[in-house]
Amino acid sequence: MTRDVAIAVPVLVMIGMGIFEFGRAYQTWQVLTNAARQGARVAVNGGASDAQVESVVRGYMEAGHLPKASIAPVMLNRHVTVGGSTGTQITISYPFDFVMLNPAALVRPASTTGAPLTMSAVATLRNES
Repeated sequence: MTRDVAIAVPVLVMIGMGIFEFGRAYQTWQVLTNAARQGARVAVNGGASDAQVESVVRGYMEAGHLPKASIAPVMLNRHVTVGGSTGTQITISYPFDFVMLNPAALVRPASTTGAPLTMSAVATLRNES
C-alpha cells in the first residue's frame, strides 16, 4: 500500500499544481484582454493621446494585480482597416512566469517545463470620428 501512495501522491500534487497554474495563466490573459479593450475604447471615443491610452491600459493591468504591468510593451496603431473604415488596434505583450511549475527545472535542468512565456492580447475597434 505504501508503494501505491508513493506513486499517487506526486501525481495528484502535479495535477493540483497544473490546475493552479492554468487558472493563474487564464486570469492573466483575461486581464490583458480587458486592458486592451479598455484602451481601445478610450482611443476611439475621443481625443485621447497615445500616452493617455497607454496610461489607461497600464492602470487596468495594475488594478488586475499584474506585477509586470509597467514593463509590458503596449503597441497602439490608430490606422487599421476595420470593415472598410479606419480603426484603432491595441496589442499588449506580457511576460508570464509560472510560480509552481518553474522549480520542475531543478529536477531535470534541460526541461522547459515552467519556462516563462509571452502572452499577447489584441483589441481592434472602429474609430468614432
